Amino acid sequence: MRLLLAAASVFVLATTAQAQAVDPKIAARVEKVLKGTPLIDGHNDVPWGLRQRFGVHPEKLDFEHDTSGLVEPGGPGMMTDIPRLKAGRVGGQFWSVYIPSTFDGPVAVQMTLEQIDIVKGLAARYPATFEMAYTADDVVRIHKAGKIASLVGIEGGHQIGDSLPALRQLYAAGARYMTLTHALNTRWADSATANPQHDGLTPFGEAVVREMNRTGMLVDLSHVSEGTMKDALRVTQAPVIFSHSGADGVADHARNVSDEVLALVKANRGVVMVNFLPNYVNRARMEWAADRSAEQARYNAPPFGGLYIGQPEKAAAALAAWDKAHPKPPVTLAMVADHVDYIARVCGVDCVGIGSDFDGIGDTPDGLDGVDKFPALLAELARRGWSDEDLGKVAGGNVLRALREAEAVAKKLQATTPPSYATLADTDGRK
Repeated sequence: MRLLLAAASVFVLATTAQAQAVDPKIAARVEKVLKGTPLIDGHNDVPWGLRQRFGVHPEKLDFEHDTSGLVEPGGPGMMTDIPRLKAGRVGGQFWSVYIPSTFDGPVAVQMTLEQIDIVKGLAARYPATFEMAYTADDVVRIHKAGKIASLVGIEGGHQIGDSLPALRQLYAAGARYMTLTHALNTRWADSATANPQHDGLTPFGEAVVREMNRTGMLVDLSHVSEGTMKDALRVTQAPVIFSHSGADGVADHARNVSDEVLALVKANRGVVMVNFLPNYVNRARMEWAADRSAEQARYNAPPFGGLYIGQPEKAAAALAAWDKAHPKPPVTLAMVADHVDYIARVCGVDCVGIGSDFDGIGDTPDGLDGVDKFPALLAELARRGWSDEDLGKVAGGNVLRALREAEAVAKKLQATTPPSYATLADTDGRK
């Protein structure tokens, strides 16, 4: 991590986990910016992390105390709790109501509603800290009241069960963006991490985008293929977001956004919210992770392969030896700032935001290990020459503007366009 040291004196930005020394003038600037503009993180997976640990029981999570000790087997502790959110000056949070892509149909809709209920349950349990937000004006009002605006984002088109009425009802339940795919293709859109089936969006997929415009739900293009990105940008009448993606020009990865698409996003007035997942931030880390996965499979690949199949102790020892011989390439806060800088340079400063993916990632960059560290990222940008106005845009101003513009498009469309009842069968010929 790059520490920002002043020659004469340093100021410590308070965090609950790790103090970060920052030039006091920069710290004061960041504090001023975040008093006037809500810091809005585009993606946090606490609802699924909570479900994995406690089931559909938000009352079982003690969010008022340090959650870093809540470790899942083979994973990290939680990266989010109320003390760290406050230390991080978070003013608005899109909580992801993710469910795995392997769930489909009615059960996927049910699980999504349960995840939304978790978000609302946390807001109800901690009313002094959280308040549900459904509009851009709500976010501004809640931030001015000194609370955190809680927003809902759906992380995958599989969660609507191929139903536009279900999409509308999820909007009514609070969802304000939907990622068109997650890790797998849907029946109407291609994912970035699956072999293409549709060359982007099908006719029904285009109908989904149009109905999202009509309701006011932001179209989220993280996780989707480049073909899907281009099709959605062609169809949409409102700004899109990428709730947690990086710049392909900094780290070549299917989950990042190419310069060609960034040009389309600029014309669309959309926002790319930069992800913190190390494999997406840094190409060397991605290649290391791929090599490690291959090595792990070589030692123990059920049901029939692997050098040490059925010998977990030997497989673990061999992997530990490989880890020692192949140290993990470092990924730092400064590298995340490189993505922010790059997107602002290629797409414009109105085109970039923050989408951490905290509690949905198994590792974090040095210096960005939890929600308390957001000010340190803004301090790094300030050190690089970003103005206070532009810091406010990346912190939350840009996504707030995109949400406001999507609301305006929806108001106009609702005055002229009835709800769509298109189905896969009548658009794509699928039952």
